[in-house]
Amino acid sequence: MAILPGATLGILGGGQLGRMFAMAAKRMGYRVVVLDPSEDSPCGQIADYVLQASYTDEKALGELAALSDVLTYEFENVDAAAVEFLESLGKPVHPSSRVLRITQDRILEKTFARNRGIPVTAFAPVGTVSELESAMLKVGFPAYLKTSRGGYDGKGQVRIENAEEGRKAFAEFSGRDLILERRVPFEKEMSIVASRADGGAFVAYPPSENIHVRNILDISIYPARVAETTLDAARKIARAVAEGLGIVGTFCVELFVLADGSLLLNEIAPRPHNSGHATIDACLCSQFEQQVRAVCGLPLGSTELLRCAAMINLVGTGEGDRLLGLEELLRHPDVALHLYGKMRAPRGRKMGHFTVLADAADAAERRARELQKILQWV
Repeated sequence: MAILPGATLGILGGGQLGRMFAMAAKRMGYRVVVLDPSEDSPCGQIADYVLQASYTDEKALGELAALSDVLTYEFENVDAAAVEFLESLGKPVHPSSRVLRITQDRILEKTFARNRGIPVTAFAPVGTVSELESAMLKVGFPAYLKTSRGGYDGKGQVRIENAEEGRKAFAEFSGRDLILERRVPFEKEMSIVASRADGGAFVAYPPSENIHVRNILDISIYPARVAETTLDAARKIARAVAEGLGIVGTFCVELFVLADGSLLLNEIAPRPHNSGHATIDACLCSQFEQQVRAVCGLPLGSTELLRCAAMINLVGTGEGDRLLGLEELLRHPDVALHLYGKMRAPRGRKMGHFTVLADAADAAERRARELQKILQWV
């Protein structure tokens, strides 16, 4: 049975993804309650109710469950045990704790993909010195030694070129569960945002082309400028992930595009994704509304791209908390600005984004790059 407007949606996590989910939910007539340890979270500024507590606080989790008709989470680094606890109270949580446990662990995630026949780079789990030596022989170089859990935006990983660097990196990780992955000689990075309903209905947005700076997403271009066969392959991978994990909700699959146009799965994010933000302005139904629809059992919406788009992340530099140039940016009629309500802009913190719409992907990227140059943190 669908959970209709007027109900209350619970969110674990109060960051910008939760904020944009809450805005979509409230536009559709739902109430929103969020649990987050921060005092002034981006989602908390929007939500109807705020529970300020740790994600492992069972009393607060119980209160969240009591207030909510259905629950979701806005990022995959929440404790899976918290989701399991909510499920034990009889409240639906989408995606499920099983999905979360697999996607928040790189070893489980890569193993799942390989077992489903989804192409991934060579990898091996590393927990001991002997496993490291075996993994380096199996995987080869260059490679990345990564923590199996908790890393994002390039954190928790070290590039290694030889066995000596591998042993040094292993020692610096101090006994954490690790994975060694062969570095992929990719031509482009691409991602595809998709949604699956409880009954199996599936929709996917056009894949985006992504460019990173210092391991943080800088720009996403819609649609990705690749061959149609590559786009089709991305859709098939997204569907295989959705069906294999039984995902209910919106999710993202990050992909490497190789020189021949083939794809390798990089990561799965079991929630709306930074690279999907352009869907707010370029599609009738955004990735966040799609998440609301999916977790509430409503029909999934259109994923048609109404115009080509380029989305630029606004990332703090540590040089100041005020962003100059916004007035000039907003003079352009094809630009939409989204700020996340964060007061401090340390280096690497995502503070907002803007999206440029155009009639072609190249034109959208060109204008976005021009406008990016007028903005400055002071």
